[in-house]
Amino acid sequence: MNQDAPDALIRTEAKDVKNLATIDDALKSGRIDADAADYLKLAYSNGMDWFREVFHFLGKCLGAPKTAVVPYDSKTNSGIDIPMKIADINPLEAYLVQHRLDADPMRNQFFTSHEKCQIDLSVSSIVTVIVAAQKDVNRALDKITGKYYNQFLDSVLDVVKTTLGTRLNMQFISNLETEIREQFAAKYITNAAEVVLSLVGDIDKKLAVELVRNLDKIKRPYHRLYDVWRIKCLFDLIPQARTFIERMQELMPDRILEVRDKFYDIKNPRNYRDAKIIVNIGKDGAIVPMEIICQVRKFFEAETKTHTNYESIRTDTGDTIHKEQESSDYMECGVQQYNLMILECLNDLFERVGWNILYSRDHDVSMFEGFPKECKLYYPPRVMDSIRAKLTLAVENEIFHMREVPAKLTKEQMNKIYLFMARFVLVAAMPYLSKNWSVPKDTDAGELFDFVMKEVQRYYKK
Repeated sequence: MNQDAPDALIRTEAKDVKNLATIDDALKSGRIDADAADYLKLAYSNGMDWFREVFHFLGKCLGAPKTAVVPYDSKTNSGIDIPMKIADINPLEAYLVQHRLDADPMRNQFFTSHEKCQIDLSVSSIVTVIVAAQKDVNRALDKITGKYYNQFLDSVLDVVKTTLGTRLNMQFISNLETEIREQFAAKYITNAAEVVLSLVGDIDKKLAVELVRNLDKIKRPYHRLYDVWRIKCLFDLIPQARTFIERMQELMPDRILEVRDKFYDIKNPRNYRDAKIIVNIGKDGAIVPMEIICQVRKFFEAETKTHTNYESIRTDTGDTIHKEQESSDYMECGVQQYNLMILECLNDLFERVGWNILYSRDHDVSMFEGFPKECKLYYPPRVMDSIRAKLTLAVENEIFHMREVPAKLTKEQMNKIYLFMARFVLVAAMPYLSKNWSVPKDTDAGELFDFVMKEVQRYYKK
């Protein structure tokens, strides 16, 4: 270890040594196998090198920071107002920094005007980036020998049943399942094909090949560990987050391991909403995943109230069902607060889009061209088309009729405004669980928002 190196580097190198010793102990005790140990050693050695890759990623996707880097306090979920020097930044402590999303499709679209021409941005292009500390190695071991190992075993049993279930005796399959569970409980196993094949015994060669092929496709427990290196990005609006995701996919398609967009997910028992991108920061063919969580600020504020419940659920202490319901209720409040903000944006847009359509004199020259940016990540086209068709019919029958307009509008012009605004709601709002909740409907924007979101709820019922 270089004693003349900066303190952050010395501490990181010392932590690397401890991490590797912990992994070796886990291997010697039989808690993990050699493959899992090799995978962990790659992610937990040369910590400062991997951290530089995190920096490189942020610089490539978001450019230079717009504010000073400050330490992040996970207990208060906020930054500590003490600027950090570059030499002090290390992978053992979380930090917070503000970047700007230059490709933001909402940039400068939402603002509030006050007297004397004072302008306040209602929605910002600023992205709050929280770079987490390196995941504790003991927590990582708990995951790959607990939660992820159980998921792996469940997948192995599913493959065995689907591959062999229709071709072999059901009693044989049931006994085989029991033997597999016993083997996996007695020893940490990640090479499932070898173990299962030895238990199956003499079967048709083609069937054996098919079984091995299917078992080898299952993601091993340690390959499910994505969050040794983690970043959380907070945006004001969902379309901003999705623009960021698509930008990463364009910039580094070969490095994206997985994208999961759950902003519209209402099936999660915790009612949790975010998007995750798993990026490979490894070099020379090595895979070292980094998890990037994209979340909206309003939802992040609600999420902080559920941390105690999440820890109880994770450690399986207390009434898990009650805790999940309580967390879901907190999250639903976050969804509602977020949607109320979208309603404010919609109110702001209504008049401005109306004026712009009049200004264009039907020449299809719009200041709002490309806004909000077309995205591949929201509802299927058939859902969008169905809502547009119903909305057009409602405007034609004067069920929807704008109350306050800058000048008289034709039905065609009014329909154009409503379709534009409906698209914005579909792109930006989150579906909510509560059937009895809706936004105030005393404005054109409120009526439209309620109509669109009820149609979305119909889509989820099907």
